[in-house]
Parts: sequence; structure tokens; C-alpha cells
Amino acid sequence: MISAVRSSKQVARAARPLAALSKTTLFSTPAVQARRHLTINAAAASAVATQRLSSPYRTQVRNYADYVVKVPHMADSISEGSLKQWNKKVGDFVALDEEIATIETDKVDVAVNSPKSGTIVELYAKEEDTVAVGADLFKLELGDAPAGGAAPKEETKKEEVKEEPKKEEAAATPKKEEPKKEEPKKEAPKKEAPKPVASKPVAASSETPAAPVAFSREERSVKMNRMRQTIAKRLKQSQENAASLTTFNEVDMTNLMKLRSNYKDAVLKKHNVKLGFMSAFVKASCYALKELPAVNARIEGDSIIYNDYVDVSVAVATPKGLVTPVIRNAESLSFVEVEKSIAQYGAKARDGQIAIEDLSGGTFTISNGGVFGSMMGTPIINMPQSAILGMHAIKERPVAVDGKVEIRPMMYIALTYDHRIIDGREATTFLVKLKEVIEDPVRLLLDV
Repeated sequence: MISAVRSSKQVARAARPLAALSKTTLFSTPAVQARRHLTINAAAASAVATQRLSSPYRTQVRNYADYVVKVPHMADSISEGSLKQWNKKVGDFVALDEEIATIETDKVDVAVNSPKSGTIVELYAKEEDTVAVGADLFKLELGDAPAGGAAPKEETKKEEVKEEPKKEEAAATPKKEEPKKEEPKKEAPKKEAPKPVASKPVAASSETPAAPVAFSREERSVKMNRMRQTIAKRLKQSQENAASLTTFNEVDMTNLMKLRSNYKDAVLKKHNVKLGFMSAFVKASCYALKELPAVNARIEGDSIIYNDYVDVSVAVATPKGLVTPVIRNAESLSFVEVEKSIAQYGAKARDGQIAIEDLSGGTFTISNGGVFGSMMGTPIINMPQSAILGMHAIKERPVAVDGKVEIRPMMYIALTYDHRIIDGREATTFLVKLKEVIEDPVRLLLDV
């Protein structure tokens, strides 16, 4: 029994060095140390991730958030339009207020500008699609311009283009340092006289060009733009709703042409605007409309609305169709002020910059078909107005003046009016008063 206890103690004493050895060797191996380093690195990465969720990094994430741009409000009477053109594509950077797209409406083309700066990540509509006001148009990833943006790239492209001709010139010019070795001239083989060959009618007919076609029966389908569609609807609406009637008269343009010839240079020098005939007809119309207010009125339901002011719509032809910008309170403007307004609207029409506000309203319309050589015509009323004046080309014709036949520059004028509100007496009187003022412009100064 005593020997058994002694043997167990000896075993325990022998095991102590082994236990100490295992602590120093087994837990200090490279594999265990690597595991300890991995644990430390994982903890550090977790701390870094926690730090990135702090406020500075969250602010950076917000700065690069997405922003959806919607179709802007264009006018009270316009609820949709056709996407005419994209000026940018996905991946392009756009600055604040930079034009992104153009929307064609019933009246004018509306430019869509970017409300923020960023990069386009998605387009929600294609060209020629119909887009409604308030619908999603495109998506931006907000942020500043990328480093080395589009401008430097364009400059590098220009430099490359400039360098390419230089390289071509250098390649085209022979190098003087390396003179070409002269090779012995070889005698050119003597050319034998060509043998006569019988002409082949088939080959000759194939070389001759085909005879031009005398006529063509091809057809092309072109979609009407929104402005043209609206013009067509309104013209048809005018014919269906108004009781239209046209009356004519003629005007001797001698005195007005003399007035213009005497003062056009002075007006151009002082006011930097050309003096034309349109300003005289606008002022003469205001004079006649004051005497006959029914021609300046309109119908709304069962009521007649009389206007104490004159807003003259001047018809201007554009590539897309006819537009009628409005000269506000024309009765209070001078000749020069009217000419300036017309010139301004003409420039806007040519550049496609007429705004919807320029076209809204109007109590009376003047259309000058004479600039295209029209001798006579019956203009269509611009609803909801009640009358429209048509001017025509000035032509020299023989007329009776004080019992003698003289050649005078004459113009036919026409007034199309809504017979529901304007009687024939008022329409005829309007043209007579207009004729009197145009033939004697001094009446406008004296108001007689």
C-alpha cells in the first residue's frame, strides 16, 4: 500500500516538467501567434468600421446621394410635351443650371436645366416620348465635377488634332539627311500600237449613266410637331365656332412711304431700330379700335368682354409654324417703341427663344402676308379674339386722283371678323378709319 502511494507521487513529479514544457512550447508556436494577430486585426477593422459610421463619413455619403429631376412646370395651360432632344447622356457630368434637355410644347420649346450639379445615372424617357409635368425625367448622383473633367479632355483632344497635321507634314516632307540612292534607270518597254477592237454594245451601255426618271411616286410620312398640331386645331376651331366674314379696302401708301423715306435714317441713328410699315399699322389699328370697341372685344359664354386696352398680336412665321407674340398696351407706345418690340420678337422667333408669356393674351391680331408677296387673302380669326387685320403686298397701280389717272403704290387690306359680335357697319368703318390714318399719318399726331 505504501509502495503504491510512493509510485503515484513519483508519476506526479515526472509530469510537472512536461506540463511546464507544454505551456512554453505548445501555446507559443507560430500558428497560435498568427491566430492571436488575426484576432487583433479583426478587432482593429471593426473599430475602423465603427469610426467610419461617425458624422464626417455620413456627411460624405449624403453628398453623393441620388436626386431625381422631374419635368418642370411650363405654363398653366400646358400639362405635357414631347421630349425633343437630350443634350446629355448617362455618365455625363452636369453643372448647376446647365441645359439638359428640350421639351416641345404646343406653343414653344422649353429648356430643362439641371437644378443641381452631379453625374447623370439614369434617363427615364427617350426622345420623342410624351412627358407629363411632374413626371420623373432623369436621375443625378450629386457631387462635384470629377478630377480632370470634360474641359481638360477637350483641350487635350484639340492638342492631339493640332499635332496630327504636324506629324503628317513631317511624314510628307522628305528627310534631307538620308538622300535617296540613285538606281540605274531601266528602259521602259516600248508600247505597241493598240490593236483595233470591235466595240461591244453591251459594255458601252453599262458605262453610260442611267436615264433620269421622268417622275416620282414616292411618299414620305413626317410627324407633325406639337406646335403645328395646335395651330391646326385652333384654326379649325375658329372656322367652326366663329361666324367669320371678310371685308376689303385699299390704301394709298404714298404719304406713309414718303414719311418712312425721310426719317428712317434718323430713327436708325438715334434709336438703333429700322422704321417699317408695321408700326404705322399698329398705331392706326389702335386709333380705329378706340373708335369701334366691338372689334377689340371677345365673347365669353353669354357675355361680351370689352377691353379698354389694346394688346396687338403680331403674326410671325417660324420654321415650326406661325406664332403671334403680343405687344402689350400698344395704344400707349410710340412708333419707335412698337418697332423695337417687333424687332425683339422677330429675333426671339428666329432663335427659338420666344417664351410662353410672350404669346399669351392679345385682343387684336395683325398678319402681314405682304412680306411674302401676297396680293390678297382672307385671314383666319385668332380665337378668342373677334377680328384680324390682313396686310398685303404694295404694288403700283393706276388710280384716279382728282380726276386724273396716276400710278400710286397701293395695298389691299382685309378685315376678317366674327359676325356674332361685330356688324358689317362696324367692320367697314374700321377699315375706312384705318385707311384715312395710313394715307394721312399726321392724323395720328393730331388725334383727328
